Amino acid sequence: MGYGLGEAYEHGMLDVGDGNRVHWEVSGNPGGTPALVVHGGPGAGSGAGVRRLFDPARYRIVQFDQRGCGRSTPHAADPATDMRHNTTAHLLADMELLRAHLGIDRWLLFGDSWGSTLGLAYAQRHPERVSAIVLVGVTMSRRSEIDWLYRGVGRFFPEQWRRFADAVPAADRPTVEPGQGPAGDLLAAYARLLEHPDARVRHRAANAWLAWEDAVVSLEPQGRPGVYSDRPSDARLAFVRICAHYFSHGAWLDDDALLRDAGRLAGIPGVLVHGRLDLGSPLETPWSLARAWPDAELIVVADSGHTGSDALRGHLRAALDRFAPPPPGGELRLAPARRAGDATGSDGSYPVRGGSSVTEGGRCE
Repeated sequence: MGYGLGEAYEHGMLDVGDGNRVHWEVSGNPGGTPALVVHGGPGAGSGAGVRRLFDPARYRIVQFDQRGCGRSTPHAADPATDMRHNTTAHLLADMELLRAHLGIDRWLLFGDSWGSTLGLAYAQRHPERVSAIVLVGVTMSRRSEIDWLYRGVGRFFPEQWRRFADAVPAADRPTVEPGQGPAGDLLAAYARLLEHPDARVRHRAANAWLAWEDAVVSLEPQGRPGVYSDRPSDARLAFVRICAHYFSHGAWLDDDALLRDAGRLAGIPGVLVHGRLDLGSPLETPWSLARAWPDAELIVVADSGHTGSDALRGHLRAALDRFAPPPPGGELRLAPARRAGDATGSDGSYPVRGGSSVTEGGRCE
């Protein structure tokens, strides 16, 4: 269920410097409320399915593929692609370039998983450019979160985690166990494997990483088996290479920075939608954020994990509908499809601190 997918009526490749060109596209109503979709991963790419959450009569929906993935170039599946120019700071600059290129003054940010980290970082840097924020599967990519996802949660899946760790050759494998030792060295070892000149080594590492990601979400009652590994070969390689690159560097964010600086979001309304059964990204993260962000509401969905559920998607549609008024007459103004030229440049609820609220979401009918 949801809104129709619609077709993009405008798209292009934005030259963001360093030899990178970022693919973007726009769908929905050209006169609607601008919204930027910030995809997860990092490195997952932006898919058309997310459009089902947005009323196309209300929103001008902007999507882009972050550096190195999707239809952006160069692609991280290519071992020759230089990853030095792919950091959180680069992505934040790319988002601002895209906003200016499209002539948008302020936009709503929609972020999923890693996209919530990136969206929060953007909003804290450019609060004057953000009208509202809707986040799902909320992360802030703190060291503790990364360590939990790639080591701590292994306490629930010791056999699968052991396979994940043992996929790193013994000579390069750090001393780490599910209950002890930080995950950072293990992630750095994976990052090195994804730079290996032998394609077979890179593919084995990507397969092992994705098998671990699948294991973490395998207990979710509304989930789909193999949700991470079920993607084309190049997309698998790019996803894992970018994930390992970012998370082995703590996403180039000062630890706890996004929580520490949540006060910068004052005046920006936000909705955080999170599955109570999200084992890889525990509820503590959005709970802490909602307490620190004066204008945020946290909706906890009982039947959902990180991969979502019908109930969770219903709450997302309701949140998005809240932030965009329907057009006069409720009619969708369509624009002819065109390809833009390239651009150069760079809720019962109970209160928590800050006036926010936490809602226990039920199943949407």
